[in-house]
Order: sequence, then C-alpha cells, then structure tokens
Amino acid sequence: MKNIPVYLFTGFLESGKTKFIKETLKDKNFNDGKKKFLLLLCEDGEEEFSQEDLGSNISVFTFEDEDALTTDRITAQCKRNKPDIMLIEYNGMWKIDSLYRALPEFASVFQEIFISDSETVMQYNRNMRSLVVDKLTSCEMVVFNRVKPDTDREALHKLVRGVSRSANICYEDPDGNIEFDDIEDPLPYDINADVIEIRDEDFAIFYRDMSEDLGKYNGKRIRFKGIVARDDSLKDETFALGRHIMICCQEDIAYRGVVAKGFCGKKIKTRDWVIAEGVLYVAYDKIYGGEGPCLKVEKLEFADKPVQELATFY
Repeated sequence: MKNIPVYLFTGFLESGKTKFIKETLKDKNFNDGKKKFLLLLCEDGEEEFSQEDLGSNISVFTFEDEDALTTDRITAQCKRNKPDIMLIEYNGMWKIDSLYRALPEFASVFQEIFISDSETVMQYNRNMRSLVVDKLTSCEMVVFNRVKPDTDREALHKLVRGVSRSANICYEDPDGNIEFDDIEDPLPYDINADVIEIRDEDFAIFYRDMSEDLGKYNGKRIRFKGIVARDDSLKDETFALGRHIMICCQEDIAYRGVVAKGFCGKKIKTRDWVIAEGVLYVAYDKIYGGEGPCLKVEKLEFADKPVQELATFY
C-alpha cells in the first residue's frame, strides 16, 4: 500500500478540533476536491460534521473506544477508502502512544497540532497535567483559540515551553484572527559564555535544549552538578553523569545525562554527586547506540546533593 501522510489533531473535548478540521478541509489549497481523504474520529463532541462539510472525496470512520483503535482496523479503512491523505481527530483522554502504536507502517504523521481552549486549558493542566504533557510533547504546533484581549498569553506560552521548546504557538481570537507567539524565550544561562554554568534548578531545561539542538553545544565548555552512574564493563574512565528528571508526574521520572570521560584522579562510584567541567562534543558511543553528547572531563570535584534532587521544569 502507498504511503499515506497523516494530519493529527489533538485536544480535549470542546476545544475546537472539529471546527479547525472543517476549516482545514474547506481550504482549497489543502483540499482541491480531487484528492481522497479519510477522516478518523475518536470522540463525539458538541459540534459534528454534516454532509455539507464532507464532500464526496471525504470518507469518515469513528472509533468509539481506545481499545478499538488497532492497526488492523485502520488498515481495513485505508484499503476500503484508498485515501491520499488521512486526518485524525484524536480523543484528548487517550494517550498519544496508543495511536502511534496503532498506525500502520504506511501511515506517517506529517503534522501534529494541539488545539486548546485558552479559557479551560489551565484547569486541565491543574487536574490532568499528565494528559496535557502527553499532547504537548510531540506536537509541532499549538493553537490556543477563544483568546481575548485580557487572556494571559505569557501563562499559555510558559505552559507550552515547560514541555517543548520547538512547538510553534499561535493565538486565535473569537473572530478567527490569528497571531503567532513572539514572546522571547531566553535560556536561563549564557550559551556563549567561556564556561556555561548550569545551575541545579536549570538542569532539566539544559538537558531538553541540548537534546533538541545538540549541535549548538558541540565544542562548548560546560560545568554542572550531576549524579554518577558507573558500569564496570565501561573502559577508559567512562561513566554517565546526569540527573533524574520529572516532566509532569512520578510515573515519568527518568535518569538523563551525558557520557562523561575522565576521572581526574578521583575514585568515583555510582550515586556519587559531583561537579564536572569540560568540553562537550558529539560522538558515537555504545551507551547511546549512536551519536550523542559526550563530556571530556577536565575538572571533577565531589559535591553535596542539590536541595531538590529531582530536576523539573518548574
């Protein structure tokens, strides 16, 4: 079967996903009336698709249960309708991984857009933060709709940037006018300093930024505190140095760090807290199974654990 691009629209109930999809399908630059579309719906909202919204080139299928979202069922719909493009209106209460696991190999997500009501998203974030983070982590664009003059755009900006530094953000007012986010988002440290000093409270931000733009750190001298992880199978004074990071909740805590090389005469062991300084470079290492950030350690000293051992974005 031919490759099918997928446009994925995520968000919570009554967030405006259906309206957004309708407008997308009415755009003649997107829907020329000739290409065939398959629209997969994963929830029943207040606003529905009418026959007027759906031309003869648009087929619709509804998944009413997350367990019903399977590779076989999606494949069957593609074989039946032979679409050129697939659109998915995804249920905000379902995990994104459920969809990505279910997508057939011939279907690739071309763009993922998170659509949110600016008036209710903070309440969702307070009560169901793990689901908000789930939708923000992989999206390329966030659309906040129903934005009014007194809407706190900076709070919305921080909500997104607490999870992703790469997603584009735009604000849509009740009349449909759209403005793109232009709030400056400086790093909490000087990336051009002779020695980039990473404070304990900024480690999570540093690690995320490094992961998203590793080349920016290649050749930079850096200094940060971390916890040692050693494996006796590693040679040449190699160890991992990092922190346990929590994105939103206890369940997603994971150790994240860099491959470090050089003990500087210290007898370090797993779970030691140290401050390391050295040059960061990009290289292949078996720990990564490919290229990744490596630190040539030039200074190493034992240190007290941070006041907050768990690194977070807040």
